[in-house]
Amino acid sequence: MEERRCEGLRACPLRPGGGPVKIYYAGDVHGSEKCWRKFLNAAKFYEVDTLVMGGDITGKVMVPIVARGGGRHQARVLGRDETVSEEGLDELEKRIRFNGFYPYRCDREEYQRLESDPAHREETFTRLMVEEVRRWIRLAEQRLGDTRIQCYVMPGNDDEFAVDEALESRYVINPDNAVVDLGGVQMLSCSWTNPTPWDSPRELPEDELAARLEGLAAQLDPKLPTIFNLHCPPADTPLDRAPQLTDDLRVVMDGGEPRIVSVGSTAVRELIERYQPVLALHGHIHESKGIAKIGRTTIVNPGSAYSEGVIDGAVVDLRGDTLKSCQLVTG
Repeated sequence: MEERRCEGLRACPLRPGGGPVKIYYAGDVHGSEKCWRKFLNAAKFYEVDTLVMGGDITGKVMVPIVARGGGRHQARVLGRDETVSEEGLDELEKRIRFNGFYPYRCDREEYQRLESDPAHREETFTRLMVEEVRRWIRLAEQRLGDTRIQCYVMPGNDDEFAVDEALESRYVINPDNAVVDLGGVQMLSCSWTNPTPWDSPRELPEDELAARLEGLAAQLDPKLPTIFNLHCPPADTPLDRAPQLTDDLRVVMDGGEPRIVSVGSTAVRELIERYQPVLALHGHIHESKGIAKIGRTTIVNPGSAYSEGVIDGAVVDLRGDTLKSCQLVTG
């Protein structure tokens, strides 16, 4: 699929340039509608003017809700079979979405086809995923349409390319592979990561990732303060620590404890070291919540606990090229 590209510096049409920028940043909600709603509510709660979602927004599981006749519908949710009436369908779908899954109403014939036809199952899943992303964006428009809050939502390495177009609207901007103007502060964004054990859609070898990032950095205005919004954290930092996995995805153990290793990107680290932005926002590694420094740059990974319906984020107060405050928050 053709990659989305951006030429030059894009500006949000809703907010004039200049002045301080206050950001709420989060990522890795992986389809959890409960977390998405909390993300949208965070603008008012934390009194910020900019929302940034840093990638891995889609879920990984489709839950068929199969019509069984007599007004009954059956689904298997979190390992348990549930049967509901027509009146209970909306509530069941709500619970499925809040867990980061995609509900799919179908009859028995369609369910059997999903079971027996992998291509049809994949096509159906992608269609559902894109429809759900569009529904999330409509919700954002309803919540933010009468405000002057900027909202940037970027895919991550786990997100299929099919969702990119669905992310764009009048009130939501997909900043991926671009430099955007937040109002006197520029933000460079990239969804791609170094290789992972899961062979996700947006992965590159380190040399190719470095070339992509350098191409983006060439668009930066040297006169403006800079934020990096890079889904992948830099290598060899407190933000990129995760259990080491074997080729068959088992956790490597040392003395009964998981072996923890660096899994971040050397290309990302080198970019930060070279350009020294005021701030670098990262996600990807759920268990490596933290704030650290690379030279003059403050680097942040708020972590993720999406499966618990909890959203982890960072509230950032930026005054030009000065980072006034950066606080990790949970809600």
